[in-house]
Amino acid sequence: MQRMIWAALIAFVASLAVGPILLPVLRKLKFGQNVYELAPQTHQKKQGVPTMGGWMICIVGVAVAVALHEGGWAVQTDMPLAALLLAVGNLCIGFADDMTKIRRKNNKGLSEKQKLLFQAALALAFAYYCFAHPQIGSRIIVPFLGAECDLGWLYIPAAAFVIVATPNSANLLDGCDGLLGSVSLVDFATFGLLALFAANEAQGELQGNLFNVAVLSCALAGACMGFLRFNIFPAHMIMGDTGSMFIGGAMVAVALMLRLPLLIVLICFCMLISSLSVLIQRYYFKLTHGKRIFRMSPIHHHFELQGVPETKIVSMYTIVTVLLCLLSLLSVSK
Repeated sequence: MQRMIWAALIAFVASLAVGPILLPVLRKLKFGQNVYELAPQTHQKKQGVPTMGGWMICIVGVAVAVALHEGGWAVQTDMPLAALLLAVGNLCIGFADDMTKIRRKNNKGLSEKQKLLFQAALALAFAYYCFAHPQIGSRIIVPFLGAECDLGWLYIPAAAFVIVATPNSANLLDGCDGLLGSVSLVDFATFGLLALFAANEAQGELQGNLFNVAVLSCALAGACMGFLRFNIFPAHMIMGDTGSMFIGGAMVAVALMLRLPLLIVLICFCMLISSLSVLIQRYYFKLTHGKRIFRMSPIHHHFELQGVPETKIVSMYTIVTVLLCLLSLLSVSK
């Protein structure tokens, strides 16, 4: 427990120290945000705000998790190492997307097919890793029931789908100042507690693995908390696809390693509802030949166009996330 607290505190302080160093670097490199021309009018002032601040969350979170990692690094079975590889892999996709936008000087990055190709390859590799891992396998925990379900070979496609969906959902949620950072702070703290609960019931190598997963989650929570110093309204730094994809990759990795992918529906509800609103809007638009359900998707932009301030949207989403995360903790506690 103490390592978890230290991980969060050190990552928070480190982020506060790294931010003033990173900001001028991003400005010098001219890594500025390109705002979508149809975005809410209030977003036009964000044009040129330094983006790719997600590097801060990655660098600090990884450094603290590695520094506080206990025990040796078993390459084939070390859970935090595999989780970081998936998260960094998603970060690379997000970074390529951000760089494409900057070079083109518009909001169009990689195509959906390009991103999906790389994401699918990552997802299948990680899904197979979890399937073959002696401490994970194809059995998942069913929350609230205290039961387990063995998916067999179906685990690989099911897990791969979740691995692709979660980072993309995180990316869609990153649309208001401080929104994804605030929600992710709560989510990672929750995953840290879930990992701690699981570790307390485990033994041997699995227990050490789960404690290290808990430390990783808390380090990322602390890094997100420090990032908010520069990202809350009005944002001086935006995490970009670089950060949102990294966050989503880390979350889904931890959820699968805890054998709790079903809890993503609760813990990452605000992310998933963003994806769902985009899908509903897109298919309704096609079916009705131009009609819309929402004024704009993802749904947080709909709220903005309804006149709800960004700060109120962030507060609302964070409160919902806290409540659902508390429910998630109850679902597996004894």
